[in-house]
Amino acid sequence: MAFAARVPGSFRDPSGFVFSRQGIVHRQIAPSYAPQYERLISSGLYDELVSDELLLPHQELDVRLAFSEEAYKVLRPAQLPFISYPFEWSFSQLKDAALTTLRIQRAALKRGMTLKDASAYNIQLFDARPALIDTLSFEFYEAGSPWVAYRQFCQHFLAPLALMSRTDVRLGQLFRTYIDGVPLDLASRLLPYRTRFGLGLGLHVHAHAKAQQVYSNHSSSDKARPSRGMSFKALQSLVTHLEQTILGLNAPTQQTEWADYYDANNNYGKDGLDAKERVVQSILADRPPNTVWDLGANDGRFSRLARGAGASSVVAWDIDPNCVDASYRQVIAHREQGHFPLLLDLTNPSPAMGWAHRERLSLAERGPVDVVLALGLIHHLAISNNVPLSQVAAYFRTLTRRLVIEWVPKEDSQVRKLLATRPDIFPDYVQSKFEADFANQFHILQKVSVEGTCRTLYLMESQPS
Repeated sequence: MAFAARVPGSFRDPSGFVFSRQGIVHRQIAPSYAPQYERLISSGLYDELVSDELLLPHQELDVRLAFSEEAYKVLRPAQLPFISYPFEWSFSQLKDAALTTLRIQRAALKRGMTLKDASAYNIQLFDARPALIDTLSFEFYEAGSPWVAYRQFCQHFLAPLALMSRTDVRLGQLFRTYIDGVPLDLASRLLPYRTRFGLGLGLHVHAHAKAQQVYSNHSSSDKARPSRGMSFKALQSLVTHLEQTILGLNAPTQQTEWADYYDANNNYGKDGLDAKERVVQSILADRPPNTVWDLGANDGRFSRLARGAGASSVVAWDIDPNCVDASYRQVIAHREQGHFPLLLDLTNPSPAMGWAHRERLSLAERGPVDVVLALGLIHHLAISNNVPLSQVAAYFRTLTRRLVIEWVPKEDSQVRKLLATRPDIFPDYVQSKFEADFANQFHILQKVSVEGTCRTLYLMESQPS
């Protein structure tokens, strides 16, 4: 039988786990979860959610293909081209993921089931829409029971959304510290005081945090907790109220430095930008890639060029949350399948996280890809952040097989702007040094001057190890 390996981050749920065989992801269901899985299928809930594009579809395979003997079913889910994490999402991405989770919970309740998990990590962009990827997240609904995933939903969705909307959009990065969502007591302290008086955040964040603290201070010998029974109607109302609260949260409106870069803030001019597009398009068309990462993608202009060249999966990474948000809204509006706008500070890339550093993969572990686009980026790394050119080259080699990179010289207006408020301590930031350092990691296949600019585009291929 072909080699198979259990996915290291899939170990917390006793209902089953994920494994990979020859690069194809499978899900194994434990015998203990058989009744719940059969209800999911027989009740029509699975068909409804798949039809509404809320749940990742799957095929049932021969159980003899299981990773281990203790298996009830083996599923082959639709394969995701890329896995992202909540701290890489813009406000609108997290908001849509929250609303998707609530839609699924509402549908499940109508068919006698409920979500036992409400983790943001269970949602991914699939066919340009957020969808649940964990088929084992469903449990039987028992009359009078509360929603067991309510706290997790508030920590993974409501609290970070509230902080991003009402305090600072950068607080979405708290996910990098708190892998199970933002603690409600922390969110309560960080939110503006006035939010305590709003019915939504006042109840689901502030009062919820206080209740958690009160209950955690009671030992088993203290007075018993109040009954947590909840009628079916009250549970439905809870879902509706959470939905209304989230719909009332809006993305921050502050202007950021790069939000209008291609429209008003670049130094190309239309002719220079058109020339750059022609060069990049020609490079990509000559040998169409399957997977592309666009580092410093801004609004996704060149990411979409890569999709047009035939790439099946393009991840458009950018540090600016407004750029990522705007690009994502365009992806949703036009159903741009295979296009993933995501947040990334390349000087502090997504790390390996979780238990034994293996539950969440680092940026590099999710590569390498066929092509990396690094356009209008090198000066930000080398001058704004003092990263030596040799180190940029070495890191890029871990990410890709081929590199399309733009050299931006000191005479460029964008570089002059960077050097206007600091001394020029970068004698090595010259084109010859750039070429020499990158030639240690890549073969330089093409070198093209961008008409109407002082910039140069390169196509490089990684050196064999």
